[in-house]
Amino acid sequence: MHASNLQAQLLQQPHNVVRAQSSVQQPRCNPIPHTQSSVGAASLKRQVARSLSQRVQQKAVRRFATPSVHAAAAATDKPVILVSEKLGSAGLDLLNQFGVADCSYELTPQQLCEKVKDVDALIVRSATKVTREVFEASKGRLKVVGRAGVGIDNVDLQAATEYGCLVVNAPTANTVAAAEHGIALICALSRNVAQADASVKRGEWKRSQYTGVSLVNKTLAIMGFGKVGSEVARRARGLGMICIAHDPFASEAKAAAIGVRLVSLNDALAQGDFFSLHMPLTSQTKGMFNDDAFSKIKKGARIINVARGGVIDDAALARALDAKQVAQAALDVFNQEPPPADSPLINRADVVCTPHLGASTTEAQEGVAVEIADAVIGALKGELAATAVNAPMVPAEVLAELQPFVALSQGLGTAAVQLVEDSGFTDVKITYASPRGDDLDTRLLRAMVIKGILEQITNSTVNLVNADLLAKNRGLRILESIVPAEGRDVLTSMTVALGTSKSRFSAAVNSDNDISVSGTVKGGTPYLTAVGNFAVDLAVQGSVLLVLQTDRPGLIAAVGSELASANMNISFMTVSRTQPGKDAVMAIGVDGQPPKSVLDKIPGIDGIKEFALFDIPN
Repeated sequence: MHASNLQAQLLQQPHNVVRAQSSVQQPRCNPIPHTQSSVGAASLKRQVARSLSQRVQQKAVRRFATPSVHAAAAATDKPVILVSEKLGSAGLDLLNQFGVADCSYELTPQQLCEKVKDVDALIVRSATKVTREVFEASKGRLKVVGRAGVGIDNVDLQAATEYGCLVVNAPTANTVAAAEHGIALICALSRNVAQADASVKRGEWKRSQYTGVSLVNKTLAIMGFGKVGSEVARRARGLGMICIAHDPFASEAKAAAIGVRLVSLNDALAQGDFFSLHMPLTSQTKGMFNDDAFSKIKKGARIINVARGGVIDDAALARALDAKQVAQAALDVFNQEPPPADSPLINRADVVCTPHLGASTTEAQEGVAVEIADAVIGALKGELAATAVNAPMVPAEVLAELQPFVALSQGLGTAAVQLVEDSGFTDVKITYASPRGDDLDTRLLRAMVIKGILEQITNSTVNLVNADLLAKNRGLRILESIVPAEGRDVLTSMTVALGTSKSRFSAAVNSDNDISVSGTVKGGTPYLTAVGNFAVDLAVQGSVLLVLQTDRPGLIAAVGSELASANMNISFMTVSRTQPGKDAVMAIGVDGQPPKSVLDKIPGIDGIKEFALFDIPN
């Protein structure tokens, strides 16, 4: 099977794994009549980039797509992408080049559930809640949800996974904008910019009241040292600040490279003069800055939050401000957005508030729009998404080097399961031969093996998103091991073994009493190299007839004659034997599936012990 064909199936509609140790335009929301563009994505992006300086983002107005939008999409067989919140015109241009962008803003939950029945993809920002009810209402049509930004706490990832819907985000385009806003708020707090501005506009001139503090030699504790946190650190060091960071998943080498010291949570709380929050909102970080945390910080510290509102306990922060334990706070994000009128924080003179402006620069908005449009379009095409958040998270460079083995992985799973007799199995053993050893990232390959297996034994639509979950629900245990191999390729071969000896083809059972098949990639094409203990050499595609025979003359011709009588063309043939005159396995590739009348005659050929047919879709 060609890899591109395989990729196109990935989106047609966590975790039971054991790994063994081894040695100026209004956004265009109507379809643009055109034939399918032949302009490449990179070329199109360059065209868009050249036009960005001429674009002025206009205020989006609420508008619901008319039925003609969907009618136009149906007439051209183009996918419909629902955009439920304002998106930069550069991104909309890309979407309309590929499909039909339906911009319907300010939808109620009920309206969203109604519209999602007729769309293939949904793009949201932070306001739209993509709940389980949305996925249920889509009835399987919704293939991709794109989050124009980083955080995905407004998307029910578990429900998305269960319904086989890929969720992608745009994690890089707004990184610098968010970091710059964090630095702006640090500076605003240190020099009381917002308060002094309001005072002057009231006709006052109270210079002494708004004396600030210098940033030089102050310690900035960065809580969450990802992309935004590290960019904040680079800029803060330029202001003369001493930067420390707390992030249990951060690399010490990465931190040291930009002059940041990683510390424990308690050390960060004890040492920080300013706290810049950049952690995601998870069960572990929800309410992290609470009464206990505020009690451990220096008296008079300042808090800046451009991450997620939920990481701060609002009531606890209000108490810390009242007690002067926290001197000031600057908040760009809130537990509820917009915050309610009775919020304990927004009407305080010692709190600076902005309405979630972290990513709100012209450049970032256009960049996010292009990034999420690219991700959604790629996913709808069936391409592997490096920014998928509910699929195996595989970096782009890893995707590139593993791509030739994607079709092999699925093909081996498909072949192995078709050799199982009508009996169950629990263990799926995947062995990778690789020079990388335990550094090999196997998540993508594992998912494709599972896809190959489950699509043969269930009615479920299996894809990269839900493969692990469906395997777990089926009671399968995935056992992975890596054996060392020589060479420069990331992978030299793979073996898939199913934990049962009950096979339709006894020669497929290896010495460990497992049904096993092995393969490799040659010239970009996946090949089957072993069935059980027998070596074979055949492309992993189409129909393959396996024949166990006595090693003697005439049998190859006899089987070939029967196939020829039904006008079946043989595409390849290999024979493997244990020793002369003993058992041999003949593997024959045929164009199409042989009719039952031919298959019924093969066992009657003298010297033929058994046969099996399996099919691997192209």
